[in-house]
Amino acid sequence: MKFARTRSTAVAACAVAALGLLTACNRDSSSGSAGSGGDKPAIGIDLPRSDTDFWNSYADYMKKDIKTEGVNALPLSNSQNDVTKLVANVQVFQNTGAKAVVMAPQDTGAIASTLDTLASKKIPVISVDTRPDKGDVYMVVRADNRAYGTKACEFLGERLGGKGKVAEFQGSLDSINGRDRSEAFAACMKEKFPKIKVFELPTDWKGDVASAKLQSLLAQHPDLNGIYMQAGGAFLQPTLALLEQKGLLKPAGQKGHIAIVSNDGIPQEFDAIRKGQIDATVSQPADLYAKYALYYAKAAAEGKTFEPGPTDHDSTIIKIPGGLEDQLPAPLVTKDNVDDKTLWGNTVGS
Repeated sequence: MKFARTRSTAVAACAVAALGLLTACNRDSSSGSAGSGGDKPAIGIDLPRSDTDFWNSYADYMKKDIKTEGVNALPLSNSQNDVTKLVANVQVFQNTGAKAVVMAPQDTGAIASTLDTLASKKIPVISVDTRPDKGDVYMVVRADNRAYGTKACEFLGERLGGKGKVAEFQGSLDSINGRDRSEAFAACMKEKFPKIKVFELPTDWKGDVASAKLQSLLAQHPDLNGIYMQAGGAFLQPTLALLEQKGLLKPAGQKGHIAIVSNDGIPQEFDAIRKGQIDATVSQPADLYAKYALYYAKAAAEGKTFEPGPTDHDSTIIKIPGGLEDQLPAPLVTKDNVDDKTLWGNTVGS
């Protein structure tokens, strides 16, 4: 397979600094060094969290691809949505000879000093799903998160006929993903559907927070007729449980149905679409995140570089402050294409 153009110049890119801690937090010794090792450069990989179905699927794909691709991975760590743990884990990677680091910082503003440290050590960084606010990265592997918000807005706006009330479960606003989705959703609603009232509900990506805020909102606005969930892996189950408890979980097409659009593309969302419980989701490519994170990590460790432009894996590399970003495709999934076998949510476990 061909990828975007490369040139074998030295990589002067990326990276991360850390606290002088000697052991990593939540390390997974069973999945490290799964490749053939030998003279292959060592790759340090931190998994960001294990409290959502999306990130658990990403972890499964990562472990599988490490083996199938013969990656010389150091023992995986999991920072559990804690930037302090991430910094400590990265320090261990640095101390144990990592030639590149893969991470997915959930607090994109707090990782800058770590990136500066890694850059000073010439250890390139691949950031998955999130783009650090500051600091150098070799490559960001993510989808266009502003497009997530725009697609959700357009779908809900059209489904509601341009009028109504919509609850928006915002992800953490200290994450670029939460900001991108929220800003794009708001801009689209203001421009295209000004008669729709949007209730912005910050959640910090926590399902229980979203459920509690939705319950309060429904008490004040029982005529709510739309919901935008920025992360189905966190919000789907508690949202459906609350709506069912209140007798509001009406199937699509039935009077009283609350139109729901989500982000993630996990199998549970697909099942909910088939049942008519929700209407759509944007499929965030957990499989491609793992695949191309490893691809770029190996390329970085080998001293290759990339240039902005289209790739031949249906994405586009763009220039960002401090590096490059490969924007992978993230299709809208509805009842019309929910059974598409090319969607990763339909291939989990196969």
